[in-house]
Amino acid sequence: MWFYLLDFILGIAFGFFHRGKEDRMGILRNGAIAGLVIGIIFVLMSMFLVPEAVGLDVGFLGIFGIFIDILIYVIIFVIGSLVGDWLEGLLRK
Repeated sequence: MWFYLLDFILGIAFGFFHRGKEDRMGILRNGAIAGLVIGIIFVLMSMFLVPEAVGLDVGFLGIFGIFIDILIYVIIFVIGSLVGDWLEGLLRK
């Protein structure tokens, strides 16, 4: 659960500090790439540091469950980056 929250906060920071509100596709593309990297890191950290406290229990699905978990991290990061971009538009006007 904490890794999902950290992923969302990092996504907000990424979207807030990324220049240009009009470049939504660039934010989505870069957010998906950064979210993929962060997702892989967080899945590995959650598997080895706290294996009993995985956020969504998709471990029973094996390697497919790991891909689902990484995809969830990517989606959360992209949503966070869009929220950060929206906050940047509100605060910088």
